[in-house]
Amino acid sequence: MKRYLYLVALMALSACAGNVKNDEQSLEEKAKALHAEMVTIDTHTDTPLNFLREGFDFSGENNSAIGSKVDLRKMEEGGLDAAFFAVFIGQRECTPEGYKKANEKALKIFNAIHESVAKYSDRAEVATSPDDVYRLKKEGKRAIYIGVENGFPIGEDLDQVKRFYDMGARYITLCHTRNNQICDSSTDPDGPKYNGLSNFGRKVVAEMNRLGMMIDVSHISDSSFYDVLALSKAPVIASHSCARAVCDHPRNLSDEMLRAIAKNGGVVQMCILSDYVKISPPNPARDSAYRALREKWNNFRNLTPEQEKQATSEWYKLEEQFPGSRATVSDVVDHIDHMVKVMGIDHVGIGTDFDGGGGVEGCRDASEMYHITMELIKRGYSDKDIRKIWGENFLRVFREVQKHKE
Repeated sequence: MKRYLYLVALMALSACAGNVKNDEQSLEEKAKALHAEMVTIDTHTDTPLNFLREGFDFSGENNSAIGSKVDLRKMEEGGLDAAFFAVFIGQRECTPEGYKKANEKALKIFNAIHESVAKYSDRAEVATSPDDVYRLKKEGKRAIYIGVENGFPIGEDLDQVKRFYDMGARYITLCHTRNNQICDSSTDPDGPKYNGLSNFGRKVVAEMNRLGMMIDVSHISDSSFYDVLALSKAPVIASHSCARAVCDHPRNLSDEMLRAIAKNGGVVQMCILSDYVKISPPNPARDSAYRALREKWNNFRNLTPEQEKQATSEWYKLEEQFPGSRATVSDVVDHIDHMVKVMGIDHVGIGTDFDGGGGVEGCRDASEMYHITMELIKRGYSDKDIRKIWGENFLRVFREVQKHKE
């Protein structure tokens, strides 16, 4: 009798496990079907950092670069139609020589993006307008947009804003982790320099409005943020930011800031860099390894191109060696839930920061993007709402900004 009851219980457990598996499979199929129908956009990746790395293959067919998160094959597998590739320049001294070197490097990255995408013209194109992504999706191609992360390479020459626009850039993240000539950063260890925008920064905001170029408020300080919203005649974006109320980090946006962007008509693109999603427990070995790497490479300042290449490679190797305690897709959607509650469904999107540290358990690279959709479905988001989050909200702002073009 006991053996019979045991077998019955075992069969019941197997049936339950089977149902769970079937439910998960059904959920995955629904998510993939949605991705096939709707337009999906990741508004921030640092993929150009990989272009000169050993083993990197943008097609994705033979990509062996350690830690690489985005290539054409991964985008295709994850149902990702478009991505903004960042022309990222780390902050250096705000001097004529510093500006010159940063500008030269930025132009090289612009050219590298155009050249890399052109090699696979049957699978991708550089996109510059909101409608390009729809056309390219119909053609079975990926849309590669360009953003500039850190306005530092503009120097003090306002004409460079238009130059970058003409090369395909459709947003500029005003600063990065340190203050620059445009504004204060949210994470500069030396504190504020201007208590918001500089006088030159105010001119940059006006010029971006004039050109129909999106202003990206990710990374900037709270004071800089409010200065931008007070000056901008067009809605703004946060290309890769999280909610401070869910994860208390100065890089994230407070509820007051979220409401201000909603009032402005803008959009916040949820970042999936784990440290901004969820506070990790201490990891002394990991912290020590990264500290030693920074010391070895002079905190990544004044490096030759060859040294930068080597330092980047060593950084990615450390990420593999010390993955840390990563946040999960569920943690990511906790932020989305909070943003939707505070801002409304029309002001939330996704900007992963892949290849710049982004990636969580369940969505480690672009091939797993639909896992975020699965979690949204689980939580009761409608197909209409999911379409908004994955692209329609951002494209609305993109169009609105272009309407202000003079």
